[in-house]
Amino acid sequence: MKKEVLKEPIFAEKILRIIRSSPSMEEMREQLRDYHDNDIAQSLKYLNRAERNLLYSALDAEWLAEIISYIDDPVEYVDEIGIDKLSAIINEMDADDAVDLWENIDESVKVKLRPMIDDQTKAAILLINSYDDDEVGSLITTNYICIHQSLTIRQAMHELVRQAGENDNIATIYVVDGRNRFCGAIDLKDLIVARENVPLDSLISYAYPYLLDHEKISDSIEKIKDYAEDSLPVLNRDKKIIGIITAQDVVEAVDDELGEDYAKLAGLSAEEDLNETIAESIKKRLPWLIILLFLGMGVSTVVGAFEGVVAVLPVVICFQSLILDMAGNVGTQSLAVTIRVLMDENLSAKDKLHLAAKEMKVGSCNGALLGVMALVFLGVYIVLFKGYSAANAFLISGCVGLSLLAAIVISSLVGTLVPMLFHKVKIDPAVASGPLITTINDLVAVVTYYGLAWVFLIDLFHLV
Repeated sequence: MKKEVLKEPIFAEKILRIIRSSPSMEEMREQLRDYHDNDIAQSLKYLNRAERNLLYSALDAEWLAEIISYIDDPVEYVDEIGIDKLSAIINEMDADDAVDLWENIDESVKVKLRPMIDDQTKAAILLINSYDDDEVGSLITTNYICIHQSLTIRQAMHELVRQAGENDNIATIYVVDGRNRFCGAIDLKDLIVARENVPLDSLISYAYPYLLDHEKISDSIEKIKDYAEDSLPVLNRDKKIIGIITAQDVVEAVDDELGEDYAKLAGLSAEEDLNETIAESIKKRLPWLIILLFLGMGVSTVVGAFEGVVAVLPVVICFQSLILDMAGNVGTQSLAVTIRVLMDENLSAKDKLHLAAKEMKVGSCNGALLGVMALVFLGVYIVLFKGYSAANAFLISGCVGLSLLAAIVISSLVGTLVPMLFHKVKIDPAVASGPLITTINDLVAVVTYYGLAWVFLIDLFHLV
């Protein structure tokens, strides 16, 4: 069966035509230069092995290094490339890309590759691998320009040209002092337009932001986003540059962080994926499900305590799911807002109090509006379809409306205060989310709804 070929903007169909019909390798290279390396990378899956081997032969190691860096799972292609060319590709890669590729290579192949990897690449791989996956140092690349503070403008330009042959992240030039400690940065544009007699010192931004290598990625994302730079230097404890983190690294870090939080909101582990075994998935999910099982039993017990209400006024059970669903939805909304706000480590107690008050006000306004709508529409529904008189129908719908208001306000507070409490005791607030908040809000909503039905409809108005 012929594989489906992706259309523009991936350009796969055109790239395949070039590879399959070019009369010579030189002609193939010339035509492929018109396409982005990512497009070529995405086209590999539509080629057979012979066609890919032809491409590997046509392109040099530097070009292939750029192409492979865009492939999420390069294992299949790595196995097809010869050891000699694979070592040349790794030596041409940025340090972070080389680390990613190295992790996908079998140990038997690594043994053959190690003597062929140059010392600079080995050192960069060892450096990045020395950091935990959640530390900023694990994201660095050594692809950057660095010059000394003591240079003249002319010397700085010569150094820029020399280093640009090996490093293409040149938009920002980092500056070190006589002891090789980071002291600032220069914008490339400022260096280009500077007159020769201007001191280099006048171009240096000495208050340029930086990150520390052992900082947690999750704690650094906001700082990175706030400065909105193409790259930021990463320093060790001696204030020496060990690498930089680029905008692409930031995007990937934010994507990973959102993925982790999304998994936690569902009561799952951050690492869970399609490659995980059934046993591992069960082991990670089961503890949450056990906790929620017992909480669910608590909700059922509370519902059982109100059997007398349902027995004398069966119509109230029709609207239980409405109250529970709305309470859960509102609690989840408040939770999402709170977790996002809590990412700011500089949040003061006053700010947290303001957030709780705001969520309560929002819940009150939304609850009042939804309560009025429930009063009107459910009242009409009960009259038309349940056979109650208008007075009794609107008493019941009024009880539903009041319960909705109370449940929404309380759920807003629960969705705000519970993650704050977890954050206070140094537990990731995302862990206290999703299923847990929903179950707590179910309990609150059940007590509120049936409690009001008992007090107002049965005890006060004797509606039986």
